[in-house]
Amino acid sequence: MPGFDKSLDKELFSASADFQRSKITVAVFSYNNGTPKLQISRENKNAEGELSFAKLGRMTKEEVEAVLPLMEKAKKYL
Repeated sequence: MPGFDKSLDKELFSASADFQRSKITVAVFSYNNGTPKLQISRENKNAEGELSFAKLGRMTKEEVEAVLPLMEKAKKYL
């Protein structure tokens, strides 16, 4: 079975919400023209403000309130 091929992963939608110490991105991807799927990811900011990928895990109420409208927009691409 072949592995994941990034060139077959098409981004249909992407929007982000920025916070003081992180950024959460809501995106819709379709792999190899398959069923579109929602992806939510977090990037944490270090002391210099540079972003690095982190496990999304739990979200604060502020984060949920910012991300829900992005998810509503993303639904149009599913």
